[in-house]
Amino acid sequence: MLLSIPLFAQQKISVEEYILTFKDVAMEKMEVYGIPASITLAQGILESGSGNSELAQKANNHFGIKCHKEWTGKTFHMDDDEKNECFRKYKSPDESYRDHSIFLTSRDRYAELFELKVTDYKGWAHGLKKAGYATNPRYPQLLIKIIEENRLYEFDKGITPQYLTQVNKQPVTADPALNTTVPYPVASAYELVEIWETGRKVYVNNGVKFIFTGSGDSFSDIAADFEIYSWQLPKYNEIDKGAQLEEGQMLYIEKKNKKNKEAGTHTVKAGESMHFISQLYGIQLKQLYKINKMKEGTNAPAGKVLELD
Repeated sequence: MLLSIPLFAQQKISVEEYILTFKDVAMEKMEVYGIPASITLAQGILESGSGNSELAQKANNHFGIKCHKEWTGKTFHMDDDEKNECFRKYKSPDESYRDHSIFLTSRDRYAELFELKVTDYKGWAHGLKKAGYATNPRYPQLLIKIIEENRLYEFDKGITPQYLTQVNKQPVTADPALNTTVPYPVASAYELVEIWETGRKVYVNNGVKFIFTGSGDSFSDIAADFEIYSWQLPKYNEIDKGAQLEEGQMLYIEKKNKKNKEAGTHTVKAGESMHFISQLYGIQLKQLYKINKMKEGTNAPAGKVLELD
Protein backbone atom coordinates (compact mmCIF):
# COMPACT_ATOMS: atom_id res chain seq x y z
CA MET A 1 0.00 0.00 0.00
CA LEU A 2 1.28 3.43 -0.96
CA LEU A 3 2.17 6.19 1.49
CA SER A 4 1.89 9.47 -0.39
CA ILE A 5 0.68 13.05 -0.38
CA PRO A 6 -0.40 13.76 -3.97
CA LEU A 7 -1.88 17.04 -5.12
CA PHE A 8 -5.14 16.53 -6.98
CA ALA A 9 -5.91 18.54 -10.11
CA GLN A 10 -7.50 21.84 -9.15
CA GLN A 11 -10.28 23.65 -10.92
CA LYS A 12 -9.55 27.37 -11.23
CA ILE A 13 -10.93 29.24 -8.24
CA SER A 14 -12.95 32.39 -8.90
CA VAL A 15 -12.58 35.54 -6.82
CA GLU A 16 -16.07 35.01 -5.43
CA GLU A 17 -15.33 31.43 -4.40
CA TYR A 18 -12.13 32.56 -2.75
CA ILE A 19 -13.92 35.26 -0.77
CA LEU A 20 -16.65 32.87 0.35
CA THR A 21 -14.07 30.31 1.42
CA PHE A 22 -11.94 32.66 3.52
CA LYS A 23 -14.28 35.44 4.65
CA ASP A 24 -14.95 33.81 8.02
CA VAL A 25 -11.30 33.21 8.83
CA ALA A 26 -10.47 36.79 7.78
CA MET A 27 -13.18 38.19 10.07
CA GLU A 28 -12.04 35.91 12.89
CA LYS A 29 -8.48 37.19 12.55
CA MET A 30 -9.83 40.75 12.52
CA GLU A 31 -11.46 40.15 15.90
CA VAL A 32 -8.34 38.55 17.38
CA TYR A 33 -5.55 40.63 15.83
CA GLY A 34 -7.21 43.89 14.72
CA ILE A 35 -6.36 43.59 11.02
CA PRO A 36 -9.23 44.63 8.71
CA ALA A 37 -10.83 41.59 7.08
CA SER A 38 -10.97 43.54 3.82
CA ILE A 39 -7.20 44.01 3.84
CA THR A 40 -6.51 40.37 4.66
CA LEU A 41 -8.84 39.13 1.90
CA ALA A 42 -7.52 41.61 -0.66
CA GLN A 43 -3.93 40.64 0.11
CA GLY A 44 -4.84 36.97 -0.21
CA ILE A 45 -6.54 37.56 -3.57
CA LEU A 46 -3.66 39.65 -4.89
CA GLU A 47 -0.74 37.61 -3.55
CA SER A 48 -2.18 34.17 -4.38
CA GLY A 49 -4.16 34.93 -7.54
CA SER A 50 -7.32 33.97 -5.63
CA GLY A 51 -5.67 30.76 -4.45
CA ASN A 52 -4.58 29.68 -7.94
CA SER A 53 -0.86 30.49 -7.71
CA GLU A 54 1.77 27.77 -7.53
CA LEU A 55 2.75 28.94 -4.04
CA ALA A 56 -0.84 28.69 -2.80
CA GLN A 57 -1.51 25.38 -4.51
CA LYS A 58 1.68 23.60 -3.48
CA ALA A 59 2.57 25.30 -0.19
CA ASN A 60 -0.77 26.73 1.04
CA ASN A 61 1.04 30.08 1.23
CA HIS A 62 -1.50 32.77 0.35
CA PHE A 63 0.52 35.86 1.28
CA GLY A 64 3.92 35.23 -0.25
CA ILE A 65 5.63 35.20 3.15
CA LYS A 66 9.24 34.13 2.82
CA CYS A 67 11.07 31.95 5.32
CA HIS A 68 13.11 34.56 7.24
CA LYS A 69 15.59 33.39 9.85
CA GLU A 70 13.02 32.66 12.57
CA TRP A 71 10.99 30.16 10.48
CA THR A 72 11.40 26.54 11.63
CA GLY A 73 8.52 24.97 9.69
CA LYS A 74 8.41 23.32 6.26
CA THR A 75 9.64 25.26 3.24
CA PHE A 76 8.96 25.60 -0.47
CA HIS A 77 11.48 26.95 -2.97
CA MET A 78 10.70 28.84 -6.16
CA ASP A 79 12.06 31.72 -8.22
CA ASP A 80 10.80 35.17 -7.20
CA ASP A 81 12.88 38.35 -6.82
CA GLU A 82 15.84 35.98 -6.76
CA LYS A 83 16.33 32.42 -7.98
CA ASN A 84 15.18 29.52 -5.76
CA GLU A 85 13.92 31.66 -2.87
CA CYS A 86 12.65 30.09 0.34
CA PHE A 87 8.95 30.45 1.19
CA ARG A 88 7.01 29.16 4.18
CA LYS A 89 4.93 26.04 3.62
CA TYR A 90 1.76 25.41 5.63
CA LYS A 91 -0.40 22.39 6.30
CA SER A 92 -3.53 24.32 5.31
CA PRO A 93 -4.59 27.75 3.99
CA ASP A 94 -6.00 28.56 7.46
CA GLU A 95 -2.49 28.24 8.89
CA SER A 96 -1.30 30.71 6.27
CA TYR A 97 -3.96 33.20 7.36
CA ARG A 98 -2.97 32.81 11.01
CA ASP A 99 0.73 33.26 10.26
CA HIS A 100 -0.05 36.34 8.19
CA SER A 101 -1.74 37.92 11.21
CA ILE A 102 1.15 37.01 13.50
CA PHE A 103 3.63 38.32 10.93
CA LEU A 104 2.00 41.77 10.96
CA THR A 105 1.41 42.01 14.70
CA SER A 106 4.88 40.83 15.73
CA ARG A 107 6.95 43.33 13.73
CA ASP A 108 7.55 46.87 14.96
CA ARG A 109 7.51 48.34 11.46
CA TYR A 110 3.76 47.63 11.19
CA ALA A 111 2.89 49.02 14.66
CA GLU A 112 1.51 52.32 13.33
CA LEU A 113 -1.09 50.45 11.30
CA PHE A 114 -2.82 49.25 14.46
CA GLU A 115 -3.47 52.85 15.49
CA LEU A 116 -5.83 53.15 12.49
CA LYS A 117 -9.51 52.27 12.65
CA VAL A 118 -10.32 48.77 11.48
CA THR A 119 -12.64 50.33 8.86
CA ASP A 120 -9.86 52.50 7.39
CA TYR A 121 -8.87 50.11 4.62
CA LYS A 122 -7.29 52.89 2.54
CA GLY A 123 -5.03 53.89 5.42
CA TRP A 124 -4.04 50.25 5.91
CA ALA A 125 -3.32 49.76 2.20
CA HIS A 126 -1.00 52.79 2.05
CA GLY A 127 0.50 51.95 5.44
CA LEU A 128 1.49 48.45 4.34
CA LYS A 129 3.41 49.88 1.37
CA LYS A 130 5.06 52.56 3.55
CA ALA A 131 6.16 49.88 6.03
CA GLY A 132 7.79 47.87 3.25
CA TYR A 133 5.37 44.97 2.91
CA ALA A 134 5.58 45.02 -0.90
CA THR A 135 7.95 46.44 -3.51
CA ASN A 136 5.27 47.22 -6.12
CA PRO A 137 4.74 51.03 -6.07
CA ARG A 138 1.07 50.51 -6.95
CA TYR A 139 0.44 48.01 -4.14
CA PRO A 140 -1.98 50.29 -2.22
CA GLN A 141 -4.01 51.06 -5.32
CA LEU A 142 -4.23 47.38 -6.24
CA LEU A 143 -5.52 46.45 -2.78
CA ILE A 144 -8.04 49.29 -2.74
CA LYS A 145 -9.30 48.33 -6.21
CA ILE A 146 -9.89 44.73 -5.10
CA ILE A 147 -11.62 45.85 -1.91
CA GLU A 148 -13.95 48.28 -3.65
CA GLU A 149 -14.76 46.09 -6.65
CA ASN A 150 -15.76 43.23 -4.35
CA ARG A 151 -17.17 45.35 -1.50
CA LEU A 152 -14.80 43.71 0.95
CA TYR A 153 -15.11 46.75 3.24
CA GLU A 154 -18.46 45.34 4.37
CA PHE A 155 -16.63 42.48 6.08
CA ASP A 156 -14.91 45.06 8.32
CA LYS A 157 -18.38 45.65 9.79
CA GLY A 158 -19.10 41.94 10.08
CA ILE A 159 -21.43 41.95 7.07
CA THR A 160 -21.35 39.64 4.03
CA PRO A 161 -22.13 41.58 0.82
CA GLN A 162 -25.52 40.56 -0.52
CA TYR A 163 -24.21 39.62 -3.97
CA LEU A 164 -22.12 36.85 -2.44
CA THR A 165 -25.10 35.10 -0.87
CA GLN A 166 -26.18 33.94 -4.34
CA VAL A 167 -22.77 32.57 -5.43
CA ASN A 168 -22.32 28.81 -5.80
CA LYS A 169 -25.35 27.76 -3.80
CA GLN A 170 -25.31 24.03 -3.09
CA PRO A 171 -28.33 21.75 -2.66
CA VAL A 172 -29.55 21.82 0.97
CA THR A 173 -29.51 18.69 3.06
CA ALA A 174 -33.24 19.00 3.67
CA ASP A 175 -33.82 18.16 0.01
CA PRO A 176 -35.68 14.84 -0.08
CA ALA A 177 -33.35 13.71 -2.86
CA LEU A 178 -30.52 13.62 -0.32
CA ASN A 179 -32.33 11.62 2.38
CA THR A 180 -31.65 7.93 2.79
CA THR A 181 -32.21 5.21 5.35
CA VAL A 182 -29.64 2.89 3.75
CA PRO A 183 -26.05 2.71 5.08
CA TYR A 184 -23.08 3.16 2.77
CA PRO A 185 -21.14 0.02 1.73
CA VAL A 186 -18.21 -1.19 3.82
CA ALA A 187 -14.70 -0.16 2.84
CA SER A 188 -13.75 -3.68 1.81
CA ALA A 189 -16.12 -3.37 -1.16
CA TYR A 190 -13.73 -0.92 -2.84
CA GLU A 191 -10.13 -0.86 -3.96
CA LEU A 192 -7.77 0.77 -1.46
CA VAL A 193 -5.29 2.79 -3.50
CA GLU A 194 -3.46 5.02 -1.01
CA ILE A 195 -2.80 5.52 2.68
CA TRP A 196 -1.70 9.06 3.53
CA GLU A 197 0.76 10.01 6.24
CA THR A 198 -2.20 11.37 8.19
CA GLY A 199 -3.70 7.86 8.24
CA ARG A 200 -6.42 8.67 5.72
CA LYS A 201 -7.30 5.73 3.48
CA VAL A 202 -8.18 6.60 -0.11
CA TYR A 203 -10.38 4.33 -2.22
CA VAL A 204 -11.42 4.48 -5.86
CA ASN A 205 -14.90 4.12 -7.34
CA ASN A 206 -15.74 4.59 -11.02
CA GLY A 207 -12.23 5.97 -11.43
CA VAL A 208 -12.81 8.65 -8.78
CA LYS A 209 -11.00 8.85 -5.44
CA PHE A 210 -12.96 9.02 -2.19
CA ILE A 211 -12.70 8.38 1.55
CA PHE A 212 -15.02 7.12 4.25
CA THR A 213 -15.51 9.87 6.82
CA GLY A 214 -14.51 9.31 10.43
CA SER A 215 -16.10 10.42 13.69
CA GLY A 216 -15.96 14.21 14.12
CA ASP A 217 -14.72 14.87 10.59
CA SER A 218 -15.36 18.28 9.02
CA PHE A 219 -14.85 19.67 5.52
CA SER A 220 -12.00 21.88 6.74
CA ASP A 221 -10.18 18.99 8.45
CA ILE A 222 -10.42 16.75 5.40
CA ALA A 223 -9.47 19.56 3.02
CA ALA A 224 -6.36 20.30 5.10
CA ASP A 225 -5.32 16.63 5.01
CA PHE A 226 -5.62 16.46 1.23
CA GLU A 227 -4.28 19.97 0.54
CA ILE A 228 -7.42 21.08 -1.27
CA TYR A 229 -9.96 23.81 -0.52
CA SER A 230 -12.85 23.21 1.86
CA TRP A 231 -15.39 24.53 -0.68
CA GLN A 232 -14.38 21.80 -3.14
CA LEU A 233 -15.63 18.92 -0.96
CA PRO A 234 -19.32 19.92 -0.78
CA LYS A 235 -19.14 20.86 -4.46
CA TYR A 236 -17.72 17.47 -5.49
CA ASN A 237 -20.27 15.65 -3.32
CA GLU A 238 -23.24 17.92 -4.16
CA ILE A 239 -24.15 18.63 -0.55
CA ASP A 240 -24.61 21.80 1.46
CA LYS A 241 -21.37 23.44 2.60
CA GLY A 242 -22.84 23.68 6.11
CA ALA A 243 -23.78 19.98 6.27
CA GLN A 244 -22.65 17.93 9.26
CA LEU A 245 -20.70 14.87 8.17
CA GLU A 246 -21.60 11.51 9.66
CA GLU A 247 -19.17 8.70 10.29
CA GLY A 248 -18.95 6.24 7.40
CA GLN A 249 -20.09 8.56 4.59
CA MET A 250 -18.56 8.19 1.15
CA LEU A 251 -16.91 11.54 0.45
CA TYR A 252 -15.27 12.18 -2.91
CA ILE A 253 -12.06 14.22 -2.93
CA GLU A 254 -12.23 14.91 -6.66
CA LYS A 255 -15.02 15.55 -9.13
CA LYS A 256 -17.35 12.62 -9.86
CA ASN A 257 -17.88 11.32 -13.40
CA LYS A 258 -20.94 11.91 -15.58
CA LYS A 259 -21.56 8.20 -16.18
CA ASN A 260 -20.69 4.73 -14.90
CA LYS A 261 -20.33 2.53 -17.96
CA GLU A 262 -19.09 -0.48 -16.03
CA ALA A 263 -22.14 -0.72 -13.74
CA GLY A 264 -24.66 0.16 -16.46
CA THR A 265 -27.86 0.11 -14.38
CA HIS A 266 -29.03 0.12 -10.77
CA THR A 267 -32.24 -1.27 -9.32
CA VAL A 268 -33.47 1.08 -6.59
CA LYS A 269 -33.89 -0.45 -3.14
CA ALA A 270 -36.23 0.81 -0.43
CA GLY A 271 -34.76 3.83 1.36
CA GLU A 272 -32.24 4.75 -1.32
CA SER A 273 -32.20 8.42 -2.35
CA MET A 274 -30.94 9.67 -5.70
CA HIS A 275 -28.04 11.37 -3.93
CA PHE A 276 -27.11 8.11 -2.21
CA ILE A 277 -27.12 6.32 -5.57
CA SER A 278 -25.01 9.05 -7.17
CA GLN A 279 -22.44 8.58 -4.41
CA LEU A 280 -22.67 4.79 -4.65
CA TYR A 281 -21.64 4.86 -8.32
CA GLY A 282 -19.46 7.97 -8.43
CA ILE A 283 -21.85 9.81 -10.74
CA GLN A 284 -22.78 13.49 -10.64
CA LEU A 285 -26.28 13.83 -9.19
CA LYS A 286 -27.50 16.20 -11.92
CA GLN A 287 -26.30 13.78 -14.59
CA LEU A 288 -28.10 10.89 -12.89
CA TYR A 289 -31.34 12.85 -13.09
CA LYS A 290 -30.64 13.85 -16.68
CA ILE A 291 -29.84 10.31 -17.87
CA ASN A 292 -33.09 9.01 -16.36
CA LYS A 293 -35.20 12.01 -17.43
CA MET A 294 -36.26 12.66 -13.83
CA LYS A 295 -37.10 15.96 -12.13
CA GLU A 296 -34.33 17.15 -9.84
CA GLY A 297 -35.19 16.88 -6.15
CA THR A 298 -37.33 13.76 -6.54
CA ASN A 299 -36.56 10.15 -5.61
CA ALA A 300 -37.07 6.99 -7.64
CA PRO A 301 -39.44 4.33 -6.24
CA ALA A 302 -38.07 0.99 -5.04
CA GLY A 303 -37.73 -1.46 -7.91
CA LYS A 304 -37.14 1.17 -10.59
CA VAL A 305 -34.16 0.43 -12.82
CA LEU A 306 -31.96 3.49 -13.24
CA GLU A 307 -29.63 3.97 -16.18
CA LEU A 308 -26.09 4.90 -15.20
CA ASP A 309 -24.64 5.31 -18.69
